[in-house]
Amino acid sequence: MTNIYDLIIIGGGPAGLSAGVYAGRAKLKTIIIEKGNAGGQAATTSEIVNYPGIRKTSGPDLIQEMKLQNEDFGVEFVKTDVTDVDFSGEVKIVKTINGEFKTRSVIIATGASPRKLGFPGEAEFTGRGVAYCSTCDGEFFEGLEVFVIGAGFAAAEEAIFLTRFATKVTIIAREPEFTCPPTIADKVFANDKIEVKFNTEMLGVYGDGMIQRARFINNETKEEWEYEAKEEDGTFGVFVFVGYQPQTEVFKGHIEMDRFGYILTDDNMKTNIPGVYAAGDLRPKSLRQIVTAVADGAIAGTDAQKYVAEEKDRLGIVDEPEEEKPAKKEETAAASSKEGKSSLLSDAMRGQLKGIFAKIESDVTLVSIVDESMPKSVELRDFLLDVAELGDKLHLELYNKGENPEMETKIHADKYPVVSLLNANGEYSGVKYHGVPGGHELNSFILAIYNLAGPGQALDASILDTIKSINKKANIKVMVSLACHYCPDVVVGAQRIAIENPNIEAEMVDISQFQDIKKEYKVMSVPAMIINDEQVVFGAKKIDEIAALLV
Repeated sequence: MTNIYDLIIIGGGPAGLSAGVYAGRAKLKTIIIEKGNAGGQAATTSEIVNYPGIRKTSGPDLIQEMKLQNEDFGVEFVKTDVTDVDFSGEVKIVKTINGEFKTRSVIIATGASPRKLGFPGEAEFTGRGVAYCSTCDGEFFEGLEVFVIGAGFAAAEEAIFLTRFATKVTIIAREPEFTCPPTIADKVFANDKIEVKFNTEMLGVYGDGMIQRARFINNETKEEWEYEAKEEDGTFGVFVFVGYQPQTEVFKGHIEMDRFGYILTDDNMKTNIPGVYAAGDLRPKSLRQIVTAVADGAIAGTDAQKYVAEEKDRLGIVDEPEEEKPAKKEETAAASSKEGKSSLLSDAMRGQLKGIFAKIESDVTLVSIVDESMPKSVELRDFLLDVAELGDKLHLELYNKGENPEMETKIHADKYPVVSLLNANGEYSGVKYHGVPGGHELNSFILAIYNLAGPGQALDASILDTIKSINKKANIKVMVSLACHYCPDVVVGAQRIAIENPNIEAEMVDISQFQDIKKEYKVMSVPAMIINDEQVVFGAKKIDEIAALLV
């Protein structure tokens, strides 16, 4: 029997997660498809103080609570890329790189991404001085000056956040005043590390490998001026926050949009296709905030429930009663367990990982060479001791540096800290971590084990064929920050290619631990892939895009 969902939500930001809560609570069989980690733009927001009922929180913390709420109501999650849709029939089809999903209703909540300005040098220096996410990349500008382009809410808030790292922040606003609420503007003016230049526009950035000069113009007086990096700094940063563009390209031709690509809906979030809804920042609206996205999602989820109920009634479909789910033994055990060896894993997380590792099919051996003079190497050892206890098919081999030269050669232990994964035959899989996989990289580490041991994440046959066809050796260093929510997807993609093709080696490298690599390759933004110690590729990339770089 074909598995048909009641509702597929495309996008795991606040709108999609809100819709999931309402749909799950109404007992709709619901799945949320998200190409990356849940949260969208909200996951990159360092501080949230305008969400009613929560006086102050961070974006990642709020999103984590929303995701847990969805799981409480039985909503499923899958991480994959949507490649096409078919809304022409009663049963809608959502096509992904991992196969097709069928559903009676759809909520599109793919949000919007930062808009680029197109000034000279913007593309050339993206990742080498030009950035779009202060949470991801702010730390790279420690002790440097930065410019923030924009006059809205995001520009003001991100400028304040960047003062944690930068010696000075200059806001470049083409408008004569801020377009954000006065309370936020007042905080900017009160910060002695921020200077604001209104009626000013960026003309371009220039330099040799990294930004060294920038030109600006006053759009009232037409006076041009230039900023040059201080000799002791050598470079500076430019963060662009000038609005967003809807992520709706895949839906063009399938649904009605305006000329800017925003999806048109009525007040109930209905599109022109029965059973298809849109919610969040991809709709034309005057205010794009978490609170409005959540409201859209709630309305869409509620109306989808009515639509599905009417469809099932019309078709004579009767849902089978849901079996009462017993309490999870892992959670009970976790609640009473003692603290583990690593502070990175909570008791609840250990319980969840036990459930995941119980499903793996083959043995995996984690091999770490420990440099006891390095605190991060010792921290990684303790983390691995903790993880290895959570699954019968997980094994751990620890060696002090210099103790087993043969193993060091086998796993290419050229940087510390280091842990490599061996397959069931004891062969090096090409998967290696240089850093402690905390933060967002805990997800990529767990997926590396799951993909190596099986069953692994589903992979489109054509992509697998491309991966298998790579017939030359390649090394991929994925430079990451543990605060970067885009990085794990690149790590997972590169490492999956390594697992499927013995010619490839894929390393996660925590850039904060390897400043020499950062300087040598002029990396000022993550994720960044260094291929064969020559080519540097910045930005989030899908597995097929990574494979195409290696063919």
